[in-house]
Amino acid sequence: MYFMGIDIGSLSCDVALIDDNMNIIATSVIPTGARNIEAIENAKKLALSEAGVMESDITATVSTGYGRRRVNTRLESVTEITCHARGMNSLLEGTRVLIDIGGQDSKAIFLGKNGQVLDFAMNDKCAAGTGRFLEAMARALQVDIEQLSKLDYGAKKNLTISSMCTVFAESEVVSLVAEGIEVNEIVSGLNRSIATRTSSLIKRICPDLKDFSIAMSGGVANNSGVVRALSKALERDIIIPPKPDTVGALGAAIIAGEHWLAKK
Repeated sequence: MYFMGIDIGSLSCDVALIDDNMNIIATSVIPTGARNIEAIENAKKLALSEAGVMESDITATVSTGYGRRRVNTRLESVTEITCHARGMNSLLEGTRVLIDIGGQDSKAIFLGKNGQVLDFAMNDKCAAGTGRFLEAMARALQVDIEQLSKLDYGAKKNLTISSMCTVFAESEVVSLVAEGIEVNEIVSGLNRSIATRTSSLIKRICPDLKDFSIAMSGGVANNSGVVRALSKALERDIIIPPKPDTVGALGAAIIAGEHWLAKK
């Protein structure tokens, strides 16, 4: 039997496909774009093609993310907090603090020893420090977003970006560029601002981190500059699993398998 998890976010649609032993056999990530139904179908096709599996072979599907109710074939839909927790626990058992920075929001999740959610804090009032925020900053700097992960190298000025509102921060970045401030200094300042904001979320759910392992999921986990800034702010190593942007989809697939098998 095969089980599928679909995570439909504001920036990407992610799919994970597992077998009945909970082994990952395929994943896919594509931009969500303006038509999330098309993104869902295309992401499914990519994963199925990679696995060499027909859609009719899928026993059950669970969806998560902002567009989770757009999946008509779902067994059920589950919140992304639960799915990221389950997915991360399956990849890095023993993780107790999970940072999930996606396209629209940032979450800090405190996990129990078996991956259950004990507490969480979430920044969902604006796009500050999220994938959307980084897209806007890349646009203001006129660079590809993939370049941001390395553009902080060599920064020395400890520049501070005072505004974390996406609109005002973009204006601030444009002003800094006009003043002749080097791009690496600006990117380093942006990363520190994101790290400071995210650290405050983490400390709300877990004031003392010294005894707990910390891992990160979501698309922003692929940005090594943000990860370095977070690690420095928390004074702790942060573990990044393979394909961190598919962790939520993996958790959804695991839940699909567990719920289906529990009925049998």
